[in-house]
Amino acid sequence: MTALANPGSAAVRRAPPVEAKTEPSLVLTFLLGGELFGITIRTIKEIIEYRQPTEVPAMPAAVLGVINLRGAVVPVMDLQARLGRPAAVIGRRTCIVIVEIGDGDESLTVGIVVDAVSEVLEIPSEDVEPPPSFGARVAAEFIAGMGKVRGRFVILLDVARVLAIGVSAEALAAVS
Repeated sequence: MTALANPGSAAVRRAPPVEAKTEPSLVLTFLLGGELFGITIRTIKEIIEYRQPTEVPAMPAAVLGVINLRGAVVPVMDLQARLGRPAAVIGRRTCIVIVEIGDGDESLTVGIVVDAVSEVLEIPSEDVEPPPSFGARVAAEFIAGMGKVRGRFVILLDVARVLAIGVSAEALAAVS
């Protein structure tokens, strides 16, 4: 398809839009309670060693508190508790994945506690199944899909929904 940049200029060719479904996704995989989960690396800022967050009064149960990340106050969420599971047990491989979610000009940086980071995988779109309608131990609205990797499934989380539903963005923003 061609489009004119302005009426007096030559025609400019635009590449056809790339369908997201044809591109493989790079996913950070991690363990939670012995299960393998993943989130797209586009939302990840960094991974840091676990440190005890400072508690903040009147926060939802899944919000452990805040940490100082190079001068910025970052809320930290127990991802296990957020997914309706028992609270995370802190071990030697426990870490905090710093994610950034946003819509438009506003973004929110949040740390999520995971048992252990596994690896970054490239999962082709044809190896991603829709979320199951029943039987999952995670609420379906949190699941972006089920990635098939080496004969097993990786639960692909929609991190924006995990951090937004039930825990208001305003509550998280209030501590950041």
